[in-house]
Amino acid sequence: QVQLVESGGGLVQAGGSLRLSCAASGRTFSNYVMGWFRQAPGKERHFVAGISRSGGSTMYADSVKGRFTISRDNTKNTVYLQMNSLNPEDTAVYYCAQTWRSIISGTYDYWGQGTQVTVSS
Repeated sequence: QVQLVESGGGLVQAGGSLRLSCAASGRTFSNYVMGWFRQAPGKERHFVAGISRSGGSTMYADSVKGRFTISRDNTKNTVYLQMNSLNPEDTAVYYCAQTWRSIISGTYDYWGQGTQVTVSS
């Protein structure tokens, strides 16, 4: 079983920045496409960003393009989400996820416990 542990969430004012981290267990981290999802109160979980196995390709939801950057360090088994220019609409629980499938696929196999991001106005 793969274990994913998110960290870096917190409270930030609108316009501020946060960097989320997701540490993955195991020795095959580079075999997985990694992604970030978020779930706002009363809403469904939605895709935020994805990154290919080598980090050469990325994908973003339209709502975060130009503001968020996903990256990974396969030597550290860690994926990151740099979030800039945050606004209250970004408030959500953010989840790290892994999939064996392509970066375009919306199906992920493993999930972290989530980390809360709250953006105040």
